[in-house]
Amino acid sequence: MGEYAIRMPDIGEGIAEAELIEWLVGVGDEVAADAPLAEVTTDKARVQIPSPVTGTVMSLGAQPGEFVAVGAELIRLHVAGGGNTASAQTADNRGAGTSGKVLAAPAVRGRARDAGVDLGDVSGTGPEGRVTAADLKAHLGRQDTGKGRTRGARDTGTHEVVEDIRLMGIRRMTAKRVQQAWREVPHITIVEELDVTELEALRTLLNADVAEGDTPRVDKHGESPRLTVLPFLIRAIVRAVREQPQFNAHFDEQTDTIRQFSAVHVGIATQAPDGLKVPVVRHADTLDLWQAGERIAEVSGAVRDGRASREELTGSTITITSLGKLGALATTPIVNRPEVAIVGVNRMAVRPMWNGTEFVPRTMMNLSSSFDHRVIDGWEAATFIARLKQLIETPALLFLESPRP
Repeated sequence: MGEYAIRMPDIGEGIAEAELIEWLVGVGDEVAADAPLAEVTTDKARVQIPSPVTGTVMSLGAQPGEFVAVGAELIRLHVAGGGNTASAQTADNRGAGTSGKVLAAPAVRGRARDAGVDLGDVSGTGPEGRVTAADLKAHLGRQDTGKGRTRGARDTGTHEVVEDIRLMGIRRMTAKRVQQAWREVPHITIVEELDVTELEALRTLLNADVAEGDTPRVDKHGESPRLTVLPFLIRAIVRAVREQPQFNAHFDEQTDTIRQFSAVHVGIATQAPDGLKVPVVRHADTLDLWQAGERIAEVSGAVRDGRASREELTGSTITITSLGKLGALATTPIVNRPEVAIVGVNRMAVRPMWNGTEFVPRTMMNLSSSFDHRVIDGWEAATFIARLKQLIETPALLFLESPRP
């Protein structure tokens, strides 16, 4: 029998490490080639790591919630034959590699620095003595339950049971990204009231035509699609950024460069069981209402079902966020870096509105939109929102060729 070390693979996009979310096997388990061993996550997607060989699990190289560097040992198996590693390799390796320099991922170095730990004093168990997150944690003497969650009675003076829940996976990634965006991006938020009475009438008519037509429209799944307000908003955004392309852009703060895009890739903020994700409706500028609606349903459904690929979760140039019927009168959305604009949809409500002579019932909805104030001025933001308001309140404009360049 030999030992076979399975290392964290390179899962693309220049990612140096991934967070271990869940072990799908345990010590002593028999695993077959291609069987999933663990689930890891990056800031883009959740990925299963398969076994390249058949064997029996000897040891696990990390615990859920820890980050594992690409190339670091993830799991070790007993296998038939010689394996791929010498059994004499132990945790006594001091992490210096062959050059005398301590090997460790940037994140591990950062944690060690914050904790005041000299990595030269940490026993490295990774390839060539690399110090892993697990090695650092062991050195600091911390213990983890392995489930990312600890429960128990804490002395609060009231004999209450207190539950500590550790942030992991997408939830932790989201927390870090939102915190960073809020801290580093000076936001400007504009809330505008829209009269969507005409839009709702058109939407209802179009949906009724599909349901009652002689040849009902069906999507690729054989189902009759129904338009929500989002395809109309996408169409309005496409028209508005054609006139103000600085809103369909990324800001690279390292080089102080604004990269404007000709194609409009709209992110749709979607709540998934494991946290908020932003799947992308690509080339929204080439889609009609129905195609946009179908694509929104496809990518948001993939997120909710856990099927979204890394490609479907990257590359947005401007984002829409909507809480649907749960939405309030107004929100303050946070810009989805490196984008510079996010458009928030709030709840619709029928309210009495003054038309100059009397109060009449109108369907009203607020847009709450935020912008990166480093590159978007207040006047520009107000102009952009005013254009969206005009397009939504007069939906016929969405289907006319714009005379503007």
